[in-house]
Amino acid sequence: MNVLPAIVFFCAVAAALVLELLRRRHVLQWLPGYIRTRLRPTDTVDGPTHIIFCFVDHFEPAWKRPGLEVESARVARWCQDYPLLAGRFTDADGCHPKHTFFFPEEEYRFEHLERLCRLCAQGFGEIEVHLHHDGDTSAGLRQKLSKFTQLLHSCHGALTKDVHTGEIRWGFIHGNWCLDNSRPDGRWCGVNDELIILKEGGCYADFTFPSAPSDTQPATVNSLYYATDDPQRPKSHDTGQPVTVGGRPVGDLMLIQGVLGFDWSSRKFGILPRIENSDVRAGQPPTAARVDRWVRLAPTVRGRPDWKFIKIHTHGAPEPQADVLLGLPLERMYDYLSRRYNDGVQYALHYVSAREMYNIIKAAEGGATGDPGSYRDYALGPPTFAQARAEVSA
Repeated sequence: MNVLPAIVFFCAVAAALVLELLRRRHVLQWLPGYIRTRLRPTDTVDGPTHIIFCFVDHFEPAWKRPGLEVESARVARWCQDYPLLAGRFTDADGCHPKHTFFFPEEEYRFEHLERLCRLCAQGFGEIEVHLHHDGDTSAGLRQKLSKFTQLLHSCHGALTKDVHTGEIRWGFIHGNWCLDNSRPDGRWCGVNDELIILKEGGCYADFTFPSAPSDTQPATVNSLYYATDDPQRPKSHDTGQPVTVGGRPVGDLMLIQGVLGFDWSSRKFGILPRIENSDVRAGQPPTAARVDRWVRLAPTVRGRPDWKFIKIHTHGAPEPQADVLLGLPLERMYDYLSRRYNDGVQYALHYVSAREMYNIIKAAEGGATGDPGSYRDYALGPPTFAQARAEVSA
C-alpha cells in the first residue's frame, strides 16, 4: 500500500493550518524582520555586558471608568507600595528600579499627577506622555499634545527641557498601539503625519512597540531606529534606519522597541511557540526564563554590542496587573536580575527611566564608551521635580 499520498496530504493540511494561525496572529508581517535580526552576526564583547533595563507603563487609573474613588485608590497603591518594593534593590550605579508612568492625556486629574510626581521625586520613576485618540486631525493632535505637555511641565514639574532651545521634551506611547494611523481600518488615530507632529511638538522618542499580536506591529523588530514620516500613507515607522555608533539622526523620530520573539517553552497545540512581546501582566509574569530571553534578544546600538537595552511594558494601574507589579512576581524578577546580571564581571545592571534610556542610546550613537550609567543625562537633563530632590538632598 502506497502511503506517500496520505503523508503528503497530511503535511499539506498541517502547513495550511500553521499558516492560518500565523496569519490570524499577524506573525507573518514581522517574522522576516525577526529572522534577519537572528541571522545577523554577533559582535565580540570585550569586558562586561551592560544591561540597561527600563519599565514603561501605559498607566491608566481610569481603566473601565471605575469612578474617582477607585482611580485614587489605584494611584495611592502605587505611591505606597512601589517604594517598599523597589527600595530593596539597587543596580551597579546604586540606583533603585525606576518606573516610567506614561500618563494618558484624556485621563488627566491634577491629584493623580501630584501623587505620582511625589513618588518620582523620590527617585523611583518619571512621567511621560500617553494618548488615546480616534478620528483625529493633525491640528487636533497638535493642540492636544501642546496643551498636555505644557500642563505636565508647568503644573507638576514633569517632563524635561532642552537646555539649548528651552523646548519641553518628552517620550511617547500611543494608545491602542496605533502610532501613525497604523491600524488597517484607521481606528484609534486618524493622523498620517503623526511622526512629524510628535517631532515638532518636542517628542524625543516613541516607546510604543512591540504590539504583537496586534496588526499594528511594525515589520522592524528588536531595534533602535529612526523612522521617516510619509504623510501620504500610514505606518511610516514600519521600517527605518538603525541607530549606529558614529551615526546621526535621520528622518523624524527615534523608536525604542522592546523585545519581540518566541517562547518555545510554551507551545499552542504542542507545536507553535507563543509570542514573547515584553508585556508583563497577570498571566504573563516576569519569570527568570523571560528575563534570560529579554537579555538574549535585546536590541543594541549598532557597533556597541556590550550595551543591551531592555524595555518592558505593562498596564500597571488595574488591580490584576498591580498585583503582579507590586507583589512577589516583580520582587523575584528584581532578585534574579541582581543575582544573574549584576556580578560586575560578566554583566552590569542599570535601572533607567525612559528618558535615561534615550540618553544612553544617544551617548552610544555619539561614540561614548565605558560605563553607560554615567550618561543618564547625556542629552536631556532630569525633570524639575528630580532637580528639586537633588538640591534638597545636597
